[in-house]
Amino acid sequence: MATTPPALPATACSAVSRALDEPFAGSAATATTWLCVEQPGPWGRDALTQSHLDPGVATELTARAKGTGVRVVLIRRPGPHPDRHRPAPRQVYLAHTTPGRAFLRRDTFTDPKLLLDLDFPAVGAGDVGDFGEPVTWPVLLVCTNGRRDLCCAVAGRPIVADLATTHGEAVWECTHIGGHRFAPTGLLLPTGYTYGDLNADRARALLTSTTVRTDRCRGRSTWHPAGQAAELAVRDLTNTTHPDVLRVRDPEPDDNGHWRVGVTHVDGRGWRVTVAEHATGPDRPASCGATPGPVTAHHVIRID
Repeated sequence: MATTPPALPATACSAVSRALDEPFAGSAATATTWLCVEQPGPWGRDALTQSHLDPGVATELTARAKGTGVRVVLIRRPGPHPDRHRPAPRQVYLAHTTPGRAFLRRDTFTDPKLLLDLDFPAVGAGDVGDFGEPVTWPVLLVCTNGRRDLCCAVAGRPIVADLATTHGEAVWECTHIGGHRFAPTGLLLPTGYTYGDLNADRARALLTSTTVRTDRCRGRSTWHPAGQAAELAVRDLTNTTHPDVLRVRDPEPDDNGHWRVGVTHVDGRGWRVTVAEHATGPDRPASCGATPGPVTAHHVIRID
């Protein structure tokens, strides 16, 4: 049975975003490769350095990932997270999201410091050497980092707890993946498609289907935000559901201040998509407790 998350106050960032009908497309974090490190226990606001992960290792992982296309997140099993440190083997997932080359691999480490041996530029490009073993099923990460944003914890944790009873290690709690105001948010690996406003039924459908669902989809993390919006618009226009048949070229600005995005299909078809990027609605907090400010949205205004 699907679990209904507790109600959030009308002032919560996700409630405000939903009330304003903020578009989801183009809001996913950008990463070609995700490095997901199991770290039990509590997570602080800056989860990598404010957890039981060695702070020196956390700082170095962040530094080495910068500019490589790799994004590091922490993951943990659902349930209570007592504040005690118990060294133990932990699972680590590496997911590369580029269409046609997407893959998910898993390994086990007793010392996270060994992850510093990774060649981060190569990993970002999809070359992970002999890291771990292939994972042949999709894995869903749901953000539950309450110290970073209340919406993620309150709305995300019931979903993970619900799905874990039937999908086991195919679903994990995770740290910040961007876009608190779209909570509950989820990242589907290995494709990198990111979703907002999840509930248990929609999350379960992501794990049991091999097709891309564009409803409440924020985009594929492989692409620039304008490219995410363009790709999803082409999917809707052409009813394309296979995850790996569309390619997106880097957006270019046009004379009107919009983005021009080329989207191609492996069958030879192509589209030129114009995407507007602008502030939408009144200034508001990007996350609970943050100072209100402008929020950028992406809208497809033309497909040729």
